[in-house]
Amino acid sequence: MTTRDPDREFTTTLARGIDILACFRADRPVLANKDFAQQTGLSRSTVARLTHTLVELGFLQREGEPARYRLGASALALSYPLLASMQIRQLARPLMKQLADHARGAVSLVVRDRLQMVYVETARSNEALQTRPDIGASLPLLSSAAGKAWLARVSDEERATVLNQLRVADPQHYETHFPSLAVARRDLERKGYCGNNQEWRPDAYGFAAPLGRSYQSLLYVFNCGVPAGDGPYGERATDIGPRLVSLARETERLLGLP
Repeated sequence: MTTRDPDREFTTTLARGIDILACFRADRPVLANKDFAQQTGLSRSTVARLTHTLVELGFLQREGEPARYRLGASALALSYPLLASMQIRQLARPLMKQLADHARGAVSLVVRDRLQMVYVETARSNEALQTRPDIGASLPLLSSAAGKAWLARVSDEERATVLNQLRVADPQHYETHFPSLAVARRDLERKGYCGNNQEWRPDAYGFAAPLGRSYQSLLYVFNCGVPAGDGPYGERATDIGPRLVSLARETERLLGLP
């Protein structure tokens, strides 16, 4: 559920409606009011009013009795202007596919959304990957290479704010994975990329390199996932990491970033 310091300009009702929409995942495409209440901490009566409104606006579809809900077409239509305006997706896609073919894995472009990283573009060259990244799918912030790269690149103030939110949201996950952030920050400073040795998924290695600065107010991160069975982590890092950094730098050149 959304938590913020007191802010007279902040509209709580709108935030609660967005929290309802944010409950859906690929493995949870259909939810009931009780599910929304459990995930957001809102009362059943508040949830019922919000879902009714979201159905009327086309952001939810209602099914059956007792009522269950899917995301509606309005949610999809809302995302299109954002994706279409991301010029970086079109510029980077051929470079991403080239690296994906070389690495025999998947190369993706991700941004932060609240306490997760979200795919906005992906190129895949290995169907053996158990995780098949797709646009809109999410990655954890602290236990993925992409999330650690984002945390390592942003300002100290922004990092501290997000880390505090992560600690409150999931203390056990935070305690388990926070120590690896120091290594990621060191690797990013020295090598330009950081890695993930089966920390998020036991079947895959991950490598990530962020842009040097934000573009259109977003800090983009390139991520490469490969099957752990394709070779030792060190060898894969030595091969893929520098290529991922080159991909980020070439994308910056194409975007005209200083």
